[in-house]
Amino acid sequence: MSGPLEGVKVLDLTAMISGPTATMILADQGAQVIKIENPKFGDYTRIVSTNRNGFSAAFLNNNRNKYSVAINLKDKDGVDLLKKMVKDSDVFIQNFRPEVADRMGLGEKVLRAINPSLIYVSICGFGFSGPYAQKPVYDPLVQALSGLTTVQAGSDEERPRLVRTILPDKLTGYATAQAICASLFQKLKSGKGDHIRVSMLDTVLAFLWGSDMGGHTFVGDEYEKETAQSFIDLIYETADGFISVAVQSDKEWKALCNAFEKKELINDERFFNAELRHRNIDDRLRLTQETLKEKKSVEWLEILTKYDVPCAPVLTRKEAIRHPQVVNNKSIIEINHSEAGRIRQCVPAPRFSQFPVSFMREAPSLGGDTDKILPQFGLSEEEINSLIQKKVLAGPKISSEENV
Repeated sequence: MSGPLEGVKVLDLTAMISGPTATMILADQGAQVIKIENPKFGDYTRIVSTNRNGFSAAFLNNNRNKYSVAINLKDKDGVDLLKKMVKDSDVFIQNFRPEVADRMGLGEKVLRAINPSLIYVSICGFGFSGPYAQKPVYDPLVQALSGLTTVQAGSDEERPRLVRTILPDKLTGYATAQAICASLFQKLKSGKGDHIRVSMLDTVLAFLWGSDMGGHTFVGDEYEKETAQSFIDLIYETADGFISVAVQSDKEWKALCNAFEKKELINDERFFNAELRHRNIDDRLRLTQETLKEKKSVEWLEILTKYDVPCAPVLTRKEAIRHPQVVNNKSIIEINHSEAGRIRQCVPAPRFSQFPVSFMREAPSLGGDTDKILPQFGLSEEEINSLIQKKVLAGPKISSEENV
């Protein structure tokens, strides 16, 4: 698949979500991502629910455009093979617990000696040292430790709440992909590699800092407790459903008052400027909610759009992927997977004018590309078949008739 990262070779030892998200972004943008998997069961997400013909939705949605080579890294021959692949690769990425890669003989110092310009990437949960470094980690634990659950609750006095998607995992994937691209650019200039370390905890704290940590920005003036600005959110009930309405500027507030046919609110002392509207947020949002209950969603969306008030329908997932704007954007495509059948995929969010979105390579079967990939690293047909015979590799045997 062509793209701005065409020619970049990535050895991907990650599993689950954060690492595979990062490497899928690279693969979507043209890098050759070789997913190294355990021959017995592969990436754990292969076997989770929502599954068809042996392929889970989670695996399909985080591993497209990649190649799978199944190597037994508990076997010395398997480790030696991977080291041989490192010599001709640009990026090596793993998300084992800290120090595990070193114990496997695949730490940065060892691989740097093989390939001095290698970009070595380590992803972890809580950090690479410290009291939580060796703890097992999942997304909800990072949400809890980072403060995200209390941000989601709205107040320190309310029951903490999880964001109902694996936000830390996915954010870490995006942060890692960006860092790899930055390091690839530096490598072009200097010829030197780097060791990129990304923790899920650091990623979420950095994410929160831009908008949710104002009360802890000024040293000496920290908030003892975070209190809610308002417990009324911007999802409003109408006569037959829900819509979202959000206004910030004076112009938008005036437009909303006109759409409500309540011009007197424009000069209401509670709402006369942005500071007062914020101070009296509960009154303002309560009034908005009471008014929106008077008409159906479609009526309000038409009226609010006429007055250029920011608004949108509240959709289910089934409705969202069929909305005219999503259809217009060509955000969702359908492809035929050779084993999982007809599937939907969301195209990458960045669109490149030089590299239009084209057919995406399907997520691979376990070890399904062993015979295609390893000849690129100098292995002969006999060597590959011998390693398969010894169970160092899993996958189809290669024949001299294969078009490699």
